[in-house]
Amino acid sequence: MVNPAAAPASTPSDKDAPLKEDIRLLGRLLGDVLRDQEGHDAFDLVETIRQTAVRFRREDDAQAGEELTGLLHRLTRDQTISVVRAFSYFSHLANIAEDRHHVRRRRAHLLAGSAAQQGSVNYALGRLRQAGVGKDTVQRFFREALISPVLTAHPTEVQRKSILDAEHDIARLLAERDLPLTPRERQANIDLLKARIATLWHTRMLRYSKLTVADEIENALSYYRITFLSELPALYDDIEADLAAQYGGEPEPAEAPFVQMGSWIGGDRDGNPNVNASTMRFALERQSTTILAWYLEQVHALGAELSLSTLITPVSPQLAALADASPDHSPHRGDEPYRRALIGMYARLAATARALGATDILRREVGPAAPYRDAAEFSTDLHIVADSLRANHARELIRPRLGVLMRAASIFGFHLASLDMRQSSDVHERVLAELFARAGAHPDYAALGEDERVTLLLRELEQPRLLYSPYLAYSDETASELEILRSARDIRQRYGARAIRNYIISHTETVSDLLEVLLLQKEAGMLRVPEGELDAMVIPLFETIPDLQRAAAIMRDWMALPLVRRLVHGQGQLQEVMLGYSDSNKDGGFLTSNWELYKAELDLVQVFRDARVRLRLFHGRGGTVGRGGGPSYEAILAQPPGTVNGQIRLTEQGEIIASKFSNAEIGRRNLELLVAATLEASLAPHSSNGERGERLAQFEAVMAELSERAYRAYRDLVYETPGFTDYFFSATPIAEIAELNIGSRPASRKSTRRIEDLRAIPWGFSWGQCRLLLPGWYGFGSAVSSWIDDGGDSDGQGARVDTLRAMLREWPFFATLLSNMDMVLAKTDLAIASRYAGLVPDAALGERIFARISGEHAATLRCLERITGAAERLAGNPLLARSIQNRFAYLDPLNHLQVELIERHRGAAGDADKIDPRVHRGIHLTINGIAAGLRNTG
Repeated sequence: MVNPAAAPASTPSDKDAPLKEDIRLLGRLLGDVLRDQEGHDAFDLVETIRQTAVRFRREDDAQAGEELTGLLHRLTRDQTISVVRAFSYFSHLANIAEDRHHVRRRRAHLLAGSAAQQGSVNYALGRLRQAGVGKDTVQRFFREALISPVLTAHPTEVQRKSILDAEHDIARLLAERDLPLTPRERQANIDLLKARIATLWHTRMLRYSKLTVADEIENALSYYRITFLSELPALYDDIEADLAAQYGGEPEPAEAPFVQMGSWIGGDRDGNPNVNASTMRFALERQSTTILAWYLEQVHALGAELSLSTLITPVSPQLAALADASPDHSPHRGDEPYRRALIGMYARLAATARALGATDILRREVGPAAPYRDAAEFSTDLHIVADSLRANHARELIRPRLGVLMRAASIFGFHLASLDMRQSSDVHERVLAELFARAGAHPDYAALGEDERVTLLLRELEQPRLLYSPYLAYSDETASELEILRSARDIRQRYGARAIRNYIISHTETVSDLLEVLLLQKEAGMLRVPEGELDAMVIPLFETIPDLQRAAAIMRDWMALPLVRRLVHGQGQLQEVMLGYSDSNKDGGFLTSNWELYKAELDLVQVFRDARVRLRLFHGRGGTVGRGGGPSYEAILAQPPGTVNGQIRLTEQGEIIASKFSNAEIGRRNLELLVAATLEASLAPHSSNGERGERLAQFEAVMAELSERAYRAYRDLVYETPGFTDYFFSATPIAEIAELNIGSRPASRKSTRRIEDLRAIPWGFSWGQCRLLLPGWYGFGSAVSSWIDDGGDSDGQGARVDTLRAMLREWPFFATLLSNMDMVLAKTDLAIASRYAGLVPDAALGERIFARISGEHAATLRCLERITGAAERLAGNPLLARSIQNRFAYLDPLNHLQVELIERHRGAAGDADKIDPRVHRGIHLTINGIAAGLRNTG
């Protein structure tokens, strides 16, 4: 697959040399597998296509472009499948090599004594200390903070778990090659690598059946086993060491875990009819089974390690009592109280696991024992063991395993991750309309105005009786929604209060949308009004541009209600608000979405400050820049002042979960980046200098103008251009994406071709596949160029350019905006996108709309170059620039083949005799390969 002689030569000082060597090796082994499995002709064909694509891409050789098109057009259907698979797997292997190189470079920095590199907690603490932030302030941050990555399942998660498992094995073997190996060991390593790549080649890349919610739950749990269970507790230890290094003395342990995991998988009902009370119960059962299995494994190993004898060292009375309570009465361990205590703890954990649904405990316990009441009781026993070791000169035995276990018990409890519930506001409205009507409380709730709804809901919340009657029949929707809330109440009692504690309302547009969920919780026993106790915080999700503009006013009115003030007080004077990046982008475009999010955050900060309530923002960020993606570290640091304050939740979606957390070391680094950015954004002093304030006000005024212009340009194209919907459905593989078995959620909220009804995730995914990535940049060129032109003469226009350059230098928000757009533009390719435009049946329509998009793209590049001074994309990030450029030669054939296959497939539509399943399969394989090559999907 890769000819070693064709790869760029490495110099002794070339930091990327190991990466190039790894890519050569994996490419060569893939080529060997291809030759072995498909024959020399197939290998020669793929190699010819690869070399031609490289020549076309790197040398801009027009003749090579024609040769490539001819080669691909002449492929038989069986040849097409082989070529697509070869290039797709090469994209996957290149990703593995890059991930390994990131780990390698990180370790090189650490070995060189550069532990305080940017993005590390040590670096953030050092900056804070130099800025005069004291140790007490930092420790208070860790006591009170909540930083929560929330894993979500989405329709663009194209990887099968079998593929992920094989790739994890390849990554492990590649990492081994950085160790000193004998020639025989090195050859054995190569043999195993080839075997694993052969396994990949023989493993089906696509799912042939629709992914279920249960499948999505199991997929997510694999990342806990790979990364979170081991790396998150270890990160806590590192942070304590960093605190001691920067501030001296013994760090004060955090009373509550400041990083906690969240999940939507199994609880997110919005638009997904497959999520219900059963999936919620299954999610928590599997989460609990996973963490308890890990605890059992660790406690068993700890029992083997702590062989201390009372003939040599004493133990505390509490530890002795724990040992005496154990069902282990073997005379062989009579003088080994730690082992007996841990055997007893294992027995209690096993009983707990069975009580919570486990059926396959690997090792049977010595004897019967009572299950733990909760995770806190288990944690207490662990602390008894640690305290005894500490008191008897065996402190050093705590950290290797017991310390990690104690941290894990605090972080994960018996629930592993908090499961959020989410549902659309219109569903709540229908359910309550039925409950009101059946109870005789109001005949037509849906017909009421907002003020009347608020009055009715508040009055009903004060009533001691319920609307629901067990003696009446209700619609399936109402019965299901009430069962979900009752299940949530039972789950909290079974797995602990942290198992479910948030209820998110999609499409929040009014205060009544929030009150409706309070009333539904009251119906299920999750709200006890006299006591002011609410089990699940009611969290609005503001998604569209109008929603974001109304957010502050809605929250002001919400927190002014006496009942809500009581409930917020019970939440520790804290209220969460979720902001949706995806829908706001689809609604108003990249620039306007970012600006309206920024403004909404500033307005919310003021409203919450006036109400004396702490604000926690939940950022619903997607994988692509067009859906709020991009580097999390820079995104958090670019948040407006006052919007972080030690409280942040953010979604991790689709392929981004795999790219961030399928490698333990990279996962650890991503978790640390999240903590470091939150720490710095929360505690770094913000200048209150008047001149700086005036400067920021000037920048914000410019941004408001740019946003208005970009919004008009984007809306004009997407929602007001006749035929644009037909163009989108023809010039992207959206129809083929909807057929893939890559998620349990439908691609569209309604069975229409309206863009308004299409989910933002497949919207962004489709634009990525055709290499336009339009949601990540469209409108910027029109906005900036027209704003500069309105400056008048050349001096006025020059002054406006200078202002934009100052915004880039001085305003993190604008700098991050441009950096993310720069990355998107680096992945954009209009030459390839033009091939997709050719798929539009109405050729005139395709040419007309593509010409508009091309014109905007050119204007965007000119404006970006004028502001940054860089003609090349990613000039400030040469490693990423090289990575993207090197990938293009392997992505290009996949895109060309995808167009060819879509033409064949659509040409046969409606004629069953002409439909070839190989063509259909080939399209789906190209979708997978392109997604892997771009390293993000929706």
